[in-house]
Amino acid sequence: MAISRDKKQALVAEISQLLSEAKAVATAEYAGITVSKMQQLRKLARENDVTLKVVKNRLAKVAIAQDDRFKDADLSGFKGQLIYAFSSTDEVAPAQILAKFAKENQQMNLVAGLAEDGSVQSTEMVNALSQLPTKDQLRGQLLSVFNAPMTQFVTVANGAQRGFAQILKQRAEKL
Repeated sequence: MAISRDKKQALVAEISQLLSEAKAVATAEYAGITVSKMQQLRKLARENDVTLKVVKNRLAKVAIAQDDRFKDADLSGFKGQLIYAFSSTDEVAPAQILAKFAKENQQMNLVAGLAEDGSVQSTEMVNALSQLPTKDQLRGQLLSVFNAPMTQFVTVANGAQRGFAQILKQRAEKL
């Protein structure tokens, strides 16, 4: 059943809004994915502040063309049944969500992405983004780097006390 012109315009406006707020967009082919699997993907996306949209590529291309950042973008790779993942908070989250789901579901394939600067990202670039650590993981790594000198100092400081206690214990055992 065809969608009315008003619904198409509403979809284009919604995609335009998501695109204007998005730091990154990733797309993937989803042909052959069951409804229950798609619900799992949507749940995973919600948990990570990623918005998923399934729209016709023609409507998505119209919305993308309306954004000044993507006026000269080559959208020829956006073919087939695509799901669009948008994130306004994290640059790598859309790629990570789709890649994580694609590992478990062989029917899904990453296609391309759009960056905040207006560039179109290839499949290889989207795959590389999906391998990056999340912001929380990076924060944890940074804190562990800051914490390492203090931890080592405490270990060394405790080592002298531990050694002294062991000497006293050995001396007491000999008496």
